[in-house]
Amino acid sequence: MNKSLFKIAFLAGLCFSLKFSVAQTPLKIEENILKEPNNYYYINFQNYATPLNKLPIGVFDSGTGGLTVLDALVNFDQFNNHTKHQGKDGILDFESEKFIYLADQANMPYGNYNATGKDDLLKEHIIKDFQFLLSNKYYQNSNQTSFQKDKEQVKAIVIACNTATAYGYEDAVAFLNTTGLNIPVIGVINAAARGTLSFFDKKENGSIAVFATVGTIASKGYERTLRQQIVEGNFTGDIEIFNQGGYGLAEAVDEEPDFIRKNVKEPRKEYRGPSLDNPNYRIDQALLEVYNFKKDNSSLLCDNQNVDDCSIIQLNDAENYVRYHLVSLMEQMRKADKAQPLKAIILGCTHYPFLIKEIKQVFDELRNYKGKDGNYVYRNLISENLHIIDPSVYVAQELYTALNSKSLFNDSKNPLMTKSEFYISVPNVTNKNVKLDAEGRFTYDYKYGRNAGEIQEYVKVVPFDRKNISEETLKRFESLIPNTYKLIQNFSKENPKTRYLKAEEKI
Repeated sequence: MNKSLFKIAFLAGLCFSLKFSVAQTPLKIEENILKEPNNYYYINFQNYATPLNKLPIGVFDSGTGGLTVLDALVNFDQFNNHTKHQGKDGILDFESEKFIYLADQANMPYGNYNATGKDDLLKEHIIKDFQFLLSNKYYQNSNQTSFQKDKEQVKAIVIACNTATAYGYEDAVAFLNTTGLNIPVIGVINAAARGTLSFFDKKENGSIAVFATVGTIASKGYERTLRQQIVEGNFTGDIEIFNQGGYGLAEAVDEEPDFIRKNVKEPRKEYRGPSLDNPNYRIDQALLEVYNFKKDNSSLLCDNQNVDDCSIIQLNDAENYVRYHLVSLMEQMRKADKAQPLKAIILGCTHYPFLIKEIKQVFDELRNYKGKDGNYVYRNLISENLHIIDPSVYVAQELYTALNSKSLFNDSKNPLMTKSEFYISVPNVTNKNVKLDAEGRFTYDYKYGRNAGEIQEYVKVVPFDRKNISEETLKRFESLIPNTYKLIQNFSKENPKTRYLKAEEKI
């Protein structure tokens, strides 16, 4: 793609939020940020750091899944660093940029707020994410009562979260406009849609699956964007779109105790994932052979040693969530009227790329699965050349174009990427209103029982630390995003008040 096309893509990306919803009346949190100097969230934008090009790039997600997007930025090399023309030069395109990453882990998963009627609370969380990146405040640890004021402010924000993009992009950009800052904001949905359609010829038939959180699916953000781009791009083939809400999968990746608990051996009352009696996400006993659930290491919890005779089944491993949802997707397609073969599946949640290996494996199994009659059940529904779309590389392209168009690239000759910083939200235990479970996380009822406008510090944002990042999660980082993992390690090592993050170290 030439430079002019990237500019068109960037401009389209800035406007894509119009496809989702119109920004509502400003939230109360915005007034706190803009007008109340004694409030924790206040930022004096008249004294915002300058020059902008010297500042870091902010990236946030509802959890650690957004690190897959950051990893695409970290490894991006599609342009010549000197000429800014397209073409690899062996030098990382963002090598001279520092990143500040925020995982709003305490408030995740964002995908469930819509289902509980709390869209405004979700938008408030997103504005608070912006506030953190735009401010200089953070806490050194969860017990600290006074905050630090030495975090750098940012020159661009990447919303590395599909649900946040779908529900909060327009409101966040409208808020940003009131601050007087002219910094780019990049979301993931439009970039992913363009990338997906690039695999289709103009007259080609085929299906696209959107595999995302329940909240992202409910927003219809991907489906509307895809349909609009199909029309604008003059695609005349029969392109069908199927949606699969990955209920519980992001939570399983981040080990949310309502959906997965590694240290249990039998079914438990608090479980909220797919089950035999879940009316919306029912495990079909007739499909147990198709699911082919992983059973070792308490990956599947059952009240009987023989899974076929279970009266209770609970998923207790991220791979089993993948198996449940991909079989559900293929069953949806099988029951549709003459569905076109699946040519592309969009991983519409930043947590899902951590499981690409498992996703590929399950599709291979389903492509080769035979029914009792000896015939392939799903083979005609899965293209031989199935594209698994990770939106992150397309986000990297749009960020590059945005920084270039606004002359925001850092002109430093030093590899500032190695100075990147990583923060995570944890429950604010000094807030007497906070209600925690046995694991020290918000209870489900408290998390989704709060209301927008009740402005308080529900969370503290602190550096990544062994207290808030599990060993299993670190090992996943080390294996799947090794270069970003090294940046996390470097940040931890240079921060003397944190416990050094190293995957093989035992807590």
